Amino acid sequence: MFTGLVQTTGEVVAIERIGGGLRLVVRAHRWNHRPQPGDSIAVSGCCLTVADHPGREGEIPFDVVPETLRLTTLGGLVVGSRVNLESSATLETLVGGHLVQGHVDGLGRVVAVERGQEYRVRIAVPDGLMEFAPPKGSVAVAGVSLTLAVVDPAAGSFEVALIPTTLEQTTLGELKVGDLVNLEMDAMAKTVVHWLKNFGPGRL
Repeated sequence: MFTGLVQTTGEVVAIERIGGGLRLVVRAHRWNHRPQPGDSIAVSGCCLTVADHPGREGEIPFDVVPETLRLTTLGGLVVGSRVNLESSATLETLVGGHLVQGHVDGLGRVVAVERGQEYRVRIAVPDGLMEFAPPKGSVAVAGVSLTLAVVDPAAGSFEVALIPTTLEQTTLGELKVGDLVNLEMDAMAKTVVHWLKNFGPGRL
């Protein structure tokens, strides 16, 4: 479990193909956290398990299975790619964002970036996910907890507003039109919709 508050960014320094999956090595930038083998780390919103002891320069190895490569942006990473990193939460963690599982629901596509009085990004959402996007609700974009600023069900898209801190401390400031991002919709919204569809009176 995570909170969507990115703690640092990292750079992919090595990729090794292992069968249908790969060994992904990420060097964390200025991170006091020292993960151990078996720990969970959110890598741009994907929950991955630390595969071995980190290297001296903060290099963290992960094994990524074919399904994760196929369903998330991790399959498109190359050496030099930047990723968002967050260690798993504990019962004592301050939940300043929202509860995030690290289970990507789909890939969104950036359709507009506005750098006016506000820095806004519009993201087209895959079929079936808009019902989990209530106005002013929460969403994790590349592992970053954000509030839905504008929701447009007819267009199948939403907008998020990015504050300077988010732009400085995550990879979201690098987004451009056409980029794909990992989306995790709010777990509570998914639970409510699932119950209403399958067990609620009249069923949706």
